[in-house]
Amino acid sequence: MNLVLVASLLLVANIAAITAMLLVRRRAPQGSRFKDGDRASGVFGVLAGGFAIFAGFIIFLAFTAYDQSRRGAETEALTVVQQFETAQLMPSSVVAPLSGALVCYARTVVQQEWPAMSDGQSTTLINPWGVALFRALERATPVSASEQAAYSKWLDQTSEREQARNDRLHGGEGIIPVSIWLVLFLIAGVVFVFMLFFADRGEGVGAQAMLMGSATTVIVLTLAAISALDHPYDHGPGQIKPVAMERSLRILDRERAVAGSGAALPCGADGHPTAS
Repeated sequence: MNLVLVASLLLVANIAAITAMLLVRRRAPQGSRFKDGDRASGVFGVLAGGFAIFAGFIIFLAFTAYDQSRRGAETEALTVVQQFETAQLMPSSVVAPLSGALVCYARTVVQQEWPAMSDGQSTTLINPWGVALFRALERATPVSASEQAAYSKWLDQTSEREQARNDRLHGGEGIIPVSIWLVLFLIAGVVFVFMLFFADRGEGVGAQAMLMGSATTVIVLTLAAISALDHPYDHGPGQIKPVAMERSLRILDRERAVAGSGAALPCGADGHPTAS
């Protein structure tokens, strides 16, 4: 969520709504256009309550997707570390290729995929090191019991990593369809028009401005919160960042040192392959 953009939208919406209220107020009768204020307030309560319930349900769904993306990113990062440890028990011919490809996979996620997700390009992301891992695994011929166990465990961890990756990417696509957004904006428009019928030239300008401004602020902020949850990788407060994968990269650096892996990595710091 871009706070500057939200603040600008909130300001514009309030100016437009309050201006409309004050213009309508000039020709409004004293006591508003409703002869029965209590009945009108009851109807407004139904409209506002309906919007709140519907928006609350959408927020729940959006937060579920947001949390799924966050947990997917954390699980993917953890699985990369676990696979690195499993790779050390694989046949010696594939230890270095698997270990190096895992580090490059993590670097690609942080340096290439995350900026793309922040720009709304999650649907086109392909990590080339996933293919490198598969090709390296094809060359593995486990013989001992520990190698066979590591090979089996590797396959399970690969499935977990790929599922976690799908969860991470899914949130970047947004789950709220255009039809739902149309309904939200239509209901907000109905509430806005209904508020204009409360225009009362017998009340002060400040009271009328507060009446319209407070309702407009609540609606705009609610829609902004839904949009922020629906796009968890957009820049701004609340953005899901690659903290877990960055932590995994630091762990991998330490584990490579402990394992005595001095082999050159097949990629640079940005995850792009280096010239062989």
